[in-house]
Amino acid sequence: MANLYYREDLAAGQLAPGALVEVTGDEARHAVRVSRLRQGERILLGDGAGTLGAGVAEQVAKDRFAVRIERVEAAPEPTQRLVLVQALAKGDRDERAVEQATEFGVDEIVPWQAARSVSRWDGAGGSEKSAKGVAKWARVAREASKQSLRARVPRVAPPVSLDDLCRMATEADAEVVALHPRSGRRLVAWAGGAAARSAQRIVLVVGPEGGFADGELDALEAAGASVLVLGDTVLRTSSAGPAALAVLGAALGRW
Repeated sequence: MANLYYREDLAAGQLAPGALVEVTGDEARHAVRVSRLRQGERILLGDGAGTLGAGVAEQVAKDRFAVRIERVEAAPEPTQRLVLVQALAKGDRDERAVEQATEFGVDEIVPWQAARSVSRWDGAGGSEKSAKGVAKWARVAREASKQSLRARVPRVAPPVSLDDLCRMATEADAEVVALHPRSGRRLVAWAGGAAARSAQRIVLVVGPEGGFADGELDALEAAGASVLVLGDTVLRTSSAGPAALAVLGAALGRW
């Protein structure tokens, strides 16, 4: 299977059959030194925004390579966006959620500092820490997109508050779903209904290790969010979002 590399600065039309496209910088160094890219190898080159070019590596050096494009495919924007609001979690559990959610087809990832989040992006130096956290999640999503050969890299948005999530739940084009075992309604049943199929955005909200605070769930539900359960077992914060995306991907015909 061909490896995928990205050059996000490509202008429209640069990825075209017959074009020779150069890649430099960290992406090229990783390709040559880590992935052991060799001249004549068939690879994919994408802009991360929906266009993939398939071609042959040429002019491979230690810090650059070029691709002779043979064919180009464009992935259309999804008509229905799947958004994961992932609570910050300790260790690398939130990053694992970002990685797996990307592999399972999420379109956008939104960090949320929940009341019970052990990991904190606020406090002293909060804005800088938050920016670094978003950038780190974006790198994780980019690498996971390469591994799963995605034409589009999911966007990692700035962090949101509970008030922001409640506002989302009132928007006409969105269905907000909070995953919690207190509910008797299953996600798989909801995903087959009219609300899921007609929504332009489905926003999955996953709590931290300690779960949602009662006030958070109550506020979301009062704003119009659906509180649903995945199944009989309780999943970690790192796996709940990806599992829910798998359910939605199958129910909505993405898979």
